[in-house]
Amino acid sequence: MAEDFVRAMGYLTLGTRLKRLGEQMHADVSSVLKAEGADVPASLFPTLGALDRNGPMTVGELAASLGVAQPGVTRNVAALSKAGLVKSTRGLRDQRQTSVELTRKGAALVTRTKQDLWPRIAGAVREMCEGLEGPILEQLA
Repeated sequence: MAEDFVRAMGYLTLGTRLKRLGEQMHADVSSVLKAEGADVPASLFPTLGALDRNGPMTVGELAASLGVAQPGVTRNVAALSKAGLVKSTRGLRDQRQTSVELTRKGAALVTRTKQDLWPRIAGAVREMCEGLEGPILEQLA
């Protein structure tokens, strides 16, 4: 079996290891969501959650709220729009600004998952992290 190069390089590839861990967590959560009838990738739920918490937001505001670049938010909004979960409207004064808000379908999905699935997922991650101490590389191992 080939050596896990990224793991073997320690701190040099920490960002790659964290990204890999995040991608695995997204895949696992997406499986849970799909099994529960919420066939939306886990990576899109922060956008839905931000809109639920803050109400309609511009793409720039969403990007700032999520701590990601605008092109990523634009892709997320496009995917959520295609699924009928959000709607986007151009600003009346400034056509460059796009406001995004949840649709009824999107709000219903957030309400349902926020009450049942979000607490279960948060609990599972909390349980996974309990008792961790020491250097981060040891925790990732």
